[in-house]
Amino acid sequence: MRHLFTLNPYFLKYKWHLLGGTLFVTISVLFSVIPPQYVRESFNAVEEAIRVNAEEGTTGVRKETQQLILFYGLIIIGSALLKGVFMFFMRQTLIVMSRHIEYDLKNSVYNHYQKLSQRFFRANSTGDLMNRISEDVSRVRMYLGPALMYGINTSILVIVVVNRMLAINPKLTFYTLVPLPILSYLIYKVSFLINRRSEQVQAQLSTISTFVQETLSGIRVLKANVKEEYLAGKYDEQSDIYFDKNEKLYRVNALFGPLMLLLVGMSTIIIIYIGGLEAIGGNITIGNIAEFIMYVNMLTWPVASIGWVTSIVQRAEASMERLNHFLDEKPDIVNPTEEPLTVLGNIQWKDVHFTYEHTGIKAIRGVSFHVKPGQTLAIIGETGSGKSTIAALQTRLFDPIKGDILVDGKPLGKINLEAYREQISTVPQDVFLFSDTLHNNIAFGVDHATREDVEAAAKLAGLHNNILDFPNGYETRLGERGVTLSGGQKQRTALARALIKKPKILILDDSLSAVDTETEEHILRSIRSFSKKITTFIISHRVSSVTHADHIIVLKNGEIIEQGKHQELMNLKSYYFSIYQKQLEEKASVIEPSE
Repeated sequence: MRHLFTLNPYFLKYKWHLLGGTLFVTISVLFSVIPPQYVRESFNAVEEAIRVNAEEGTTGVRKETQQLILFYGLIIIGSALLKGVFMFFMRQTLIVMSRHIEYDLKNSVYNHYQKLSQRFFRANSTGDLMNRISEDVSRVRMYLGPALMYGINTSILVIVVVNRMLAINPKLTFYTLVPLPILSYLIYKVSFLINRRSEQVQAQLSTISTFVQETLSGIRVLKANVKEEYLAGKYDEQSDIYFDKNEKLYRVNALFGPLMLLLVGMSTIIIIYIGGLEAIGGNITIGNIAEFIMYVNMLTWPVASIGWVTSIVQRAEASMERLNHFLDEKPDIVNPTEEPLTVLGNIQWKDVHFTYEHTGIKAIRGVSFHVKPGQTLAIIGETGSGKSTIAALQTRLFDPIKGDILVDGKPLGKINLEAYREQISTVPQDVFLFSDTLHNNIAFGVDHATREDVEAAAKLAGLHNNILDFPNGYETRLGERGVTLSGGQKQRTALARALIKKPKILILDDSLSAVDTETEEHILRSIRSFSKKITTFIISHRVSSVTHADHIIVLKNGEIIEQGKHQELMNLKSYYFSIYQKQLEEKASVIEPSE
């Protein structure tokens, strides 16, 4: 249970819930052992009344006996009611404690996820991350709540009841308890099978969910290739597997109830047989036999739950180990200081190298450049040349393995990272939009943004007129990942989100690839008028996007092979010139057929 020991600080935090719950369990157990004693007294009273009637030759029940049995009945009812009240309090403390810890643990995992670096998310699938914060935390909660509650209840109940039984008759106690350990072991084995098959069912359900999610996300591709029947057949196959696994699970489940009834019945038979012999021998009364039967029924589920609780603890241990593996993960990128920071936008790279750890690809090789505040740096190159890696390094999603990145003369790795990121905006090529209104998507990076701020940013991004055409305007709700918008509209929404921050550094990572050249030129003119005091990085594969830049660097295989202004690079008639010529030819070939 060493991994579960990491939960001890939570127990300390909610110690009053734990102590109160233990107290309520103890009180409820004490009230639960009262009814069997008065059932015994009732049986003995009836037995005595029968004996007296036989001696006196009378019939009927005496008034004194009726009143005594009624009194015992009221005590039994009262004890049961009080037991129920304290069981309610028990659940209100121990189960509520488990829900509080579950809440804290989920928040802890979620907050830790946000601190981890890009390397972590590249190495772990989203499904696995989601499973740990949902399924694994839920299994840990089962240990913190039901397992702990039943564990405490069983421990106290066994101590109290067994001591009571031993005080009455040790021999009968021994024979009565013999089947219970067997019951506990068999329940443990059945629970183990149930848990293992439940996991197989859950895993198959995850497979089906992933399959359906992918199908719905790619519905346009599916329809375009007329693959409806093919995928329906695949879904049937997965559903059949799910059905088979469920059937195997419930076959094992069907053993649970009969197994308990069998062993409880065995204990009852033993009580009646051995108890009868002891009663004939004068060692116990008939009432003691009834009392023992009630005690055995009281012990049956708690003892059976030992196997169930053990299984829960094992699953919780495995889940907590998985959670601790993530919680022990340290972020590669940390904020080195809380010192206030004002970014001016003077950026300098000195012989920067970077290699992706998980693939070994050398993305950046000895890159150096200098961008002054208010200047625009354009980065152009073919796919895989390292353009986006420059954006990732400049936003400090990664740290270079060699070389220095300076911001206003200070190493990027030594300045206040949170303050720095608050003053920069990045528009990635792969835009992510939330399932929310257009207004909230644009205003995402700014607290308390007004409608005027949102509209101003949308106008700069060339999106305002499109939004006015929507039925609900800025209150139009987007589908998942902005699926209701076109590619160009999504990119311009992301651009508006970046511009509303009024950043000191603006990074456009091929973020206008989905708009036509005319719209792109309009947007770039708006940005130039807006960003005279903003240091701007424009990463693009289109020469038309970078002609106005103060400085252009051309990347190939992570190295700068050419740099200068547009006209200077054109005069070289080298790589940049060849890209320009090629794109002109492509544009002409597209225009000709329409003419």
